[in-house]
Amino acid sequence: MTLDYLIIGAGPAGLQLGALLEAGGDSDYLILEAADVPGAFFRTYPRHRQLISINKTHTGTDDPELNLRLDWNSLLSADGPLFTGYTGRYFPDADVMVRYLADFATKTGVRIRHNARVTHITRDGDDFVVTADRQYRARRVVMATGVSRMYVPDIAGIELAERYDTMPTDPADFTDQRVLILGKGNSGFETADNLIETTTLIHVAGPHDVKLAWRTHFVGHLRAVNNNFLDTYQLKSANAILDGDVREIRRDGDDLVVTFAFARADEITKQLRYDRVLACTGFAFDASIFDDSCRPELAINDRFPAQTPAWESVNVPGLYFAGTITQQRDFKKSTSGFIHGFRYAVRALHKILDQRYADRPWPATRTADVTAAIIARVNRSSALWQQFGFLADVVLPDGRYLEEMPVELFHEQYRTGLLVTLEYGPDHDQVDPFDISVNRISQNHPGQAHDAAYLHPVVRAYRDGVLTGTHHLAENLENRWDRPDVHVAPLADFLRRLP
Repeated sequence: MTLDYLIIGAGPAGLQLGALLEAGGDSDYLILEAADVPGAFFRTYPRHRQLISINKTHTGTDDPELNLRLDWNSLLSADGPLFTGYTGRYFPDADVMVRYLADFATKTGVRIRHNARVTHITRDGDDFVVTADRQYRARRVVMATGVSRMYVPDIAGIELAERYDTMPTDPADFTDQRVLILGKGNSGFETADNLIETTTLIHVAGPHDVKLAWRTHFVGHLRAVNNNFLDTYQLKSANAILDGDVREIRRDGDDLVVTFAFARADEITKQLRYDRVLACTGFAFDASIFDDSCRPELAINDRFPAQTPAWESVNVPGLYFAGTITQQRDFKKSTSGFIHGFRYAVRALHKILDQRYADRPWPATRTADVTAAIIARVNRSSALWQQFGFLADVVLPDGRYLEEMPVELFHEQYRTGLLVTLEYGPDHDQVDPFDISVNRISQNHPGQAHDAAYLHPVVRAYRDGVLTGTHHLAENLENRWDRPDVHVAPLADFLRRLP
């Protein structure tokens, strides 16, 4: 039997797409999972077991759509459970995620074949042939494997470093040792925070600046929950952050000697001695299972598959991607790398697949009052809130209102209409949100809304691909954009004046 869809991986993205296909009821699909449970990634990662995806159970509202703005772990389903029912912890333990995903799979009835590790994917005519516990044939393959291999930088002697995926996590194992951590992301600082009490010193090194999520608004940058180490550095407590490049790691007796070129000192090179070097350098997509007939092109230092706006491989028709690997489309800008972002991207992918292979148009409603429809959506939508600047509502000239479409897909398919997004200001990452000396925009003056740095609605008008008008709704402390004089009337006036 040739399946319509073969989904590789029963993590959050695979389960999300499976649940949507199952609810649709008219597609032959199967999820192949290497492990004996869904979401096996979370059995191991993060290594120190605390998730950085927020779980706010007390929101002050019973509106499920608004609650999803503050629930970063639940998958989308009419019948599936919500993660918020499993724990009240704001930053939950990863073991809770394993339990939640197993229950979600059971409740939604998604079709999974466990203990079916995929070892080879090839092309036979228009079909894919996938080898796992046996061979499977499918018209389309959706890779939902996540970033399943460690990204190892090209450094001489890197094999002397202990890797994040296999290093010990008991702080007692590092007592009185000098430790170098490679990588300035959350895994590196999560590891540093864990070792502060037992080590002699810790250096965290990397070629790029430390970027703080509360400033850039990219949740993959360093989160406050992992940044205690910054205090120990700036308050002179034996630890340090090194900006520059590791040129070499070599062993000298019991020491590891690291040759380091300092970016802040005109690349002055020093040799530094440590007891341990830990590589917390991130993860990458594993394309080794594909043969030459269908090997996807890679992007961003070969860490992710290159994708079209429809999350299809740029060079392998019928090969799609779902989940954290889709962050190639909005790398370090929006939230496609995280559950609270890609759950909506997977829902959009399901609509795309329906369009292409089941001849179903993108779901739409018709509205006579465009202003009211836009105001209602920006004040309630969780998708536009979570996938800011990446997913948009679309209003077509004939009055059809289409929800949650990738911005670039609109430009490919329609080119004429209104795009409605939630966005931060263009220079928001250059503004210190805690600096009260910065001239902030008044929330009572819609004429200054285009200078707002914080999240706010933006409406753009296009005709034949040409931008004909842009309107920013004034930012608001409570994220309510419905004041008649400040939000509604200026938007209505903008729409009336469009050519």
